[in-house]
Amino acid sequence: MLKNFISMFFGFNRPVMRVETVTLLASLYFSLVFNGPFWKAVSEFYDLSSGYAWVVMSAYFVMLTTLQYLVFLFFVNRYTVKPILSLLTILSAGVFYFITHYGVYIDSDMVTNVLETDPREAGEILTPGLVVNVVVASIVPIALLCLVRVRRSTLLKAVVWRMVFMASALICVTSALMMTFHSFSPLMRNNPEMRYLVTPGNAIVSTIESVSDHFRKSDSLRLPIAEDATREESAHTRRKVFLLVLGETVRAQNWGLNGYGRQTTPQLVSRAPFNYSSVTSCGTSTAVSVPCMFSPIGRNNYDKGYIESHESVLDVLSRVGVDVQWIDNQSGCKGVCDRVPHAKVVASDYPEECSTGRCMDAVLVSELERALTDVKGDSLIVFHELGNHGPAYYARYPGNFRKWLPECRNEDIGQCNDEDIINAYDNAVLYNDSILSRAIDELAARKNLDVSLLYVSDHGESLGEAGVYLHGLPYIIAPDEQTHVPMIWWMPERTMQDIGITAQCMQQHSDDAVSHAYLFDTLLGFFDVRTSSYRPDQDLAAACRQMG
Repeated sequence: MLKNFISMFFGFNRPVMRVETVTLLASLYFSLVFNGPFWKAVSEFYDLSSGYAWVVMSAYFVMLTTLQYLVFLFFVNRYTVKPILSLLTILSAGVFYFITHYGVYIDSDMVTNVLETDPREAGEILTPGLVVNVVVASIVPIALLCLVRVRRSTLLKAVVWRMVFMASALICVTSALMMTFHSFSPLMRNNPEMRYLVTPGNAIVSTIESVSDHFRKSDSLRLPIAEDATREESAHTRRKVFLLVLGETVRAQNWGLNGYGRQTTPQLVSRAPFNYSSVTSCGTSTAVSVPCMFSPIGRNNYDKGYIESHESVLDVLSRVGVDVQWIDNQSGCKGVCDRVPHAKVVASDYPEECSTGRCMDAVLVSELERALTDVKGDSLIVFHELGNHGPAYYARYPGNFRKWLPECRNEDIGQCNDEDIINAYDNAVLYNDSILSRAIDELAARKNLDVSLLYVSDHGESLGEAGVYLHGLPYIIAPDEQTHVPMIWWMPERTMQDIGITAQCMQQHSDDAVSHAYLFDTLLGFFDVRTSSYRPDQDLAAACRQMG
């Protein structure tokens, strides 16, 4: 009946094709339409005015198309070919949109970041622009796919034909690779990030890697670190309270204390913290940076497997008697706080600050007041801010912080010009300045405690430079905007006296080049923890403490 209707309406009979033919046509479509960013990246290494370049590019095209074709053939048959290719088309359209719209690369860290983002944040990137682009890029190929009738054949014939097509594809791949191996091998070896542009393979492989990592982490116990750690008895009667504030998506370039053209940190200026102007992050995403900064290894020795299988400095401090607690206004601690007391801000406790269902960071100041009323011993309090998490920067601050206008008030920042995006971003930094300043004031009022506040952002953010937005690029190609982050350390005079340092010395070292790796040893040093794992050269206060 449907066949007769289509024949009458369109004036032709539905085409009949083998599964392998349909899959080949889909593979060609993916290579031509959804892999534009990959072809653009490859073309930058060749002189397209030469015939040789086009021969090489053609061989790459054959290789990419037939490789994907071979993989698809393992999963499609007469019954699954249409649903699988339809889903791959929709997936590819979505991935293509994000790569071209934000300049991102789809690797396992990016997928992990997406999977671990809470539903409200995820909703901010599911914009009308995404839906329109996915529909436009998918509707025609899916409609054509539905029109095709898949040829029936016996099992024996189906197997024989499948072997023929797969053998032919394998010959094409091998021939193309042999023809271009002398150029293809160094190109991929020297530019490994390019493979994260191959669509839809990038999303499929990265998702498998991310999910596998998740289950491996869930099933494994953390191995202990710094097992010889002990604490020295303090000669001072005041208890120590160290407030560590993890910023979100704040970059050093827009930090007022670093000399930015706009004063985005006016309140902090009057509180005179030590401002570290040359700080690099361990990663370009929360999922990488947060676990890394609490581990004993940094970016230079980065080992994801080690970090995920071992304890963090929070475990060490807790083991030697420091009261540790983590309070989260973000998408979680990425496994770092699982073995210490931790809690997520409860929106119902703060109806004014959480009226949209997403809490402003002002709630953390209230949480600090609560925590300081119940200090029983030396304590480390970790706040994980919402900060400048994009793309909805305008939703990270209340109306009275709308200083720079006009601001981009659209989750689809592609609909805004870069100036408006930066205005919204800077307003969010300005609001963060007020939160940190209020926290400092709250700590300063506790005269009976040796208090300290250290703020550091987990990673930076691209705001349109070179056509790149947001964050999460592979570290090897990430711009400074994503890896250069702000960090401050505030202590009152009484705390500095008790731990044996001077403001003058600390100020002299504030322009030193440091990184997230310094956090591990700085915390051990502040709490007088003695262990062979401690490295004084990576303790921000060690040089001044020795002089003191």
